[in-house]
This record gives sequence, structure tokens and C-alpha cells, in this order.
Amino acid sequence: MHSKTDPSQLAAELRYPWETPPGTGEAIEIAPGVLWVRLKLPFRLNHVNIYLLEDGEGWTIVDAGFGNDESIAAWEALFAGPLKGMKINGLIVTHSHPDHVGLAGWLVERFGCAFYMTQVEYLQTIYHQNRGTDERRENSRQFFLRHGMDQDLTKALMSRGQDYLKRTAPLPAAYKRLSDGQQIRIGKREFTVLTGGGHAPEQLMLYCAAEKLFLSADQVLSKISPNVSVWAHEPDANALGTYLNSLQRLSDLLPADALVLPGHGVPFYGVKTRIKQLADHHEERCQMIADACRETPKTSAQLVPVVFYKHTLDAHQTGFAAGELIAHVNHMLAEGRLAVAASADGILRFATT
Repeated sequence: MHSKTDPSQLAAELRYPWETPPGTGEAIEIAPGVLWVRLKLPFRLNHVNIYLLEDGEGWTIVDAGFGNDESIAAWEALFAGPLKGMKINGLIVTHSHPDHVGLAGWLVERFGCAFYMTQVEYLQTIYHQNRGTDERRENSRQFFLRHGMDQDLTKALMSRGQDYLKRTAPLPAAYKRLSDGQQIRIGKREFTVLTGGGHAPEQLMLYCAAEKLFLSADQVLSKISPNVSVWAHEPDANALGTYLNSLQRLSDLLPADALVLPGHGVPFYGVKTRIKQLADHHEERCQMIADACRETPKTSAQLVPVVFYKHTLDAHQTGFAAGELIAHVNHMLAEGRLAVAASADGILRFATT
């Protein structure tokens, strides 16, 4: 997946039928029995897409939104407006990030509906909600220090940057498990459950082959690259390799004219083209790292500004940037493109092989 394609040629193959997203309190029908709504987020990535699938006499919601009062108010406006009187049969949450799972507990309690996740993502959410032990905090602190972050930056990442993953309502105490390859019927549609790692360990996607309809969650986004990071609880993970393998699987499986409904951005056609762009994007970053480490070994902290030179990052964004940089480093280590340089101070430095 490392061969390059002319970016202008790739962009020409992508189509965005709905360039204007739904506003607050609005719902757009993008296929018969498929509604698109959008909730705001308090970050640079300022929104999350929610989809509703007609399910017999009711509806199934895909993703729940962020766990804050503004998202609750947005849902209430929808239920008083375009979704008024709808029966909610079920909630499917694609993965454990709080912009997707944040209000799952609130929605399930409000409607008494069935609740579906993959096993790893359900357990991952519980982990994030209960991970504030001294041992886990110390493990995270040592993780950042080993990668060359100084004490002040590490302190910032341990406070503001790490709070993001706690912004969820209490998770329902029970769930219905969805697994890769499983067939589920939602209303008149038959969906195949697909899962993929990298952005999240067992992120759930839905594909209706009969209608070429693909709910991609955050695995394939329309105009931005999903964050693919390595974190302290699995410091040697090859998250990027897992992600690239998932992209290849999706490219092999999906037809070129599938309609993609992503977790952020806008619905689009051209999934194979978009997958190629995403793979090229990560290879470009690997090349930047290889070039930077060719003469002198570098720490991850030194490589963050090499890769993210176009961005001004706060602690929240720096945490994601560091995690993503380490994901590229680990992938290159796994491929033999980087090696860990000898060091007496215990800080990891990487050299191009």
C-alpha cells in the first residue's frame, strides 16, 4: 500500500453528495430510512455524526455523542423536533471514544432500549472510566518520559490531555455483543458487522451489501485522517500496522461505489480512493521520520514537531500527536525501518536503519 498516486487524480474520484451537514436540531434523510444528525464537540474536531436506521416500527441509533450538558440539550432538541415521537429500539456504539460512547448510558436509560457494542470496546470504555489509579498514572508518566517528553509537558499531558477519555456518562451495566462477521437485521436491511483496529482496538462498522451502504465509524473518514495512537497501557503496540491492515481488508471487501457514512465529516463516494489517500498519508509521515533519524537518533518528543510542524498544539492535541507519532515509530520498528539506539539515560531514541 506504499505506492504513490497523483493526489489531484485521487481527489477527482471522491464525491460528496451532502456538502452541507445538518444543523443543530436538524436531521437529513440520506437514504430511505437512514437519518443523519450532527452533535457539537468542544474540540478542534468540533462535531460527531450520528445515524438513525429505521428498525420496523422504531429506530436504531448509531453512536451517542459526547458526555456533556450541551450534547444532552442537542438530543432533547432533536427528540422535541425531527425525532419527536420516535420509538428507539436500540443503540449501537461503534467504539470507546467519548464522542461516540459518551451518552450511551443516558440514552439507554431514557428509552430502555437494547445496547450493542463489541466486547473489547465495551471493556475499553469501562477501563477508561476507572483507570485513575496511582499505578496507572505513574505508568502513563513513565511512558511519556521514556519518549523524551520533559517534566512540564508530561504533567500537562497527565492532566488536561488525559481528561478527554473520561467524558462519558456511566456505561450501562450490560450490553449485547456484536462480533466481526456477524449478520444483523435492522428493519428491512441486513448488515454485516465489520471490526478494525488502529483508531480503536475493535471498532465496529456496518455494511449493507444489498444497498452498498457502509457505516465506517472513524476507520475511514471523508477529509481528515483518524487518529492512530499508541498509549501507555500497551507501549509496544503496532497500532498503525493494524490500521493499515484493516484499510487493506476494507479496500478488498467494499465496492468502489459504496456510500460511506463516516463518524466525522460528510458522507461520500470513493471509498477505495479514500483508503489509498489514508495509506499514502501515513507512509509520508514514516518517510519524514526516517529522514529526520538518518543522521542523528531522535526521541519521539523531538519527532513530534517534525511531523506536526503545521500545527499549534495544546495539551489535548499534543497528547494525540505524541500517541500518533509513537504509533508510526512502533510500526517502523516492526518493519525494520527504525532501530532503538543505545542510550545510557533510559530515554528511547530511534535511528534509521
